[in-house]
Amino acid sequence: MEPKIVHIIKAISDVKSLELFRIVALTKLDTDILISKTKLTRKQYYSRMSSLNEADLVKRKNGKYTLTTFGKVIYDSIATMENVINYYWKLKGIDSLEILKDVPAEERKKILDNLIGDEHIMAVLESNFQTNAGTPIRNTGAIIAGRT
Repeated sequence: MEPKIVHIIKAISDVKSLELFRIVALTKLDTDILISKTKLTRKQYYSRMSSLNEADLVKRKNGKYTLTTFGKVIYDSIATMENVINYYWKLKGIDSLEILKDVPAEERKKILDNLIGDEHIMAVLESNFQTNAGTPIRNTGAIIAGRT
């Protein structure tokens, strides 16, 4: 069955599941070490790993869990979200500067470059200024992935 966004989000929705997903992404530890690192009971561990497996984020290979190719892409997306969170207050500031929509594109780019500097976020912001204010941004994932 093809994974659905709801299953993926549910599989990583609590702190311990996300931590477990990160550890699997960054290491190749066996079950006992993963359990001790996350301080989960065996039941909690296997329940979370089952959810991650059902969402096709991880697979078991030679007794150790690794990310699937799909899981690697999802992990990268999570890293992107975490990066964006680092810019939260600057992005809130941009929201409060509604006058930016009236600034010429080159000037706006300079202002945003000085404030943000991250090319992925810049691509999303520029796309946002090119659409109507009330229109949702479509295919933001493609923008972030560089497929504009």
